[in-house]
Amino acid sequence: MKSSASKHTEWQIFAIGIGLLSAFLFGLATPASKILLGNLNPFLLAGLLYLGAAIGVTPLVARERTLQQIRPKVSRRQYLYIAGTVLCGGFLGPTLLLFGLKAAHASSVAIWLNMELVATAIIGALLFDDHLDRNGWFGVCLALAAGLVMTISEGSGGLLAALMVTAACFSWGFDNHFTALIDCMTPSQITLIKGVIAGSVNVAIGLSLDVHSAEFLLVAKALILGAVSYGASIVLYVMAAQQIGATRSQILFSSSPFFGVGLAAILLGEQIHITHIGAICCLTGAIFFSNRVKHEHNHIHSDLNHTHLHNHDDDHHDHEHDNPEANGPHSHAHQHQKITHSHPHYPDIHHRHEHQS
Repeated sequence: MKSSASKHTEWQIFAIGIGLLSAFLFGLATPASKILLGNLNPFLLAGLLYLGAAIGVTPLVARERTLQQIRPKVSRRQYLYIAGTVLCGGFLGPTLLLFGLKAAHASSVAIWLNMELVATAIIGALLFDDHLDRNGWFGVCLALAAGLVMTISEGSGGLLAALMVTAACFSWGFDNHFTALIDCMTPSQITLIKGVIAGSVNVAIGLSLDVHSAEFLLVAKALILGAVSYGASIVLYVMAAQQIGATRSQILFSSSPFFGVGLAAILLGEQIHITHIGAICCLTGAIFFSNRVKHEHNHIHSDLNHTHLHNHDDDHHDHEHDNPEANGPHSHAHQHQKITHSHPHYPDIHHRHEHQS
């Protein structure tokens, strides 16, 4: 039998892996979007990216229905979380980002996007009881330093773009915590709703501004980019966030600038300066220190019926079902019984309790 600590470590490694893959896919979006912004306005591109995300996850949503045994009750608070993630994550975040990207280098914007880590940590500490220790906060400060270095390197002309990207990051910071707390839907279902609603609104606004720019080939490219860099990336991020908490998932997501800066050099021919190297060194330290967080104490789980990614090799999921596809990590509605125990944990979907000092 594996110990509780061993199971926790294996599940943590799995969550870290999908978090890093999410970062890679999102890192691709910045230079690719910079290219598309030459012909599409920010509203239209933002909408197409999220509609593409919805299209990309539709097969996953259809497949997940085969695992649904019970459906969790959707509370009023859950509806508010869903509305919040559509507004902040699907509408405000991408639109503000693309306006900032239109005015600055893709490599600089890729690093500015790590302000999302700072925003997620601040919002989490103030509003969502997302615990960080000294190492965690030091990692947040290093991520902030990376963003400041890039703002200075862009000069006064980059200030407005930096403010737009920062506003996008705070929108996504709220989105990160909302999605981490939605336990009535799978990550794919969350992405589908966000993509259809927010994507349709942004596309409508974009077409009203310039209907002639929506050429078939450009629309197809934007939809494909959305399916890969937003659809798959969002699903993987939500999976990680539900396992290790929004702030720690965002720390892993902070590796996306490594991919974004490299791809900007390859796809756009942008030069990598000493400021980029300095900022990336700060981000490396941020990821390292923030993942040294350790937290364990006795805690209580109440009766609960919800949906999220899980497996049956841990201390929380001992339910049974006959579907052979449910042997590994899978997602469906399931019931928890009340339990009191102690083990290493993060503020994931099961551990949003008050923390003792």
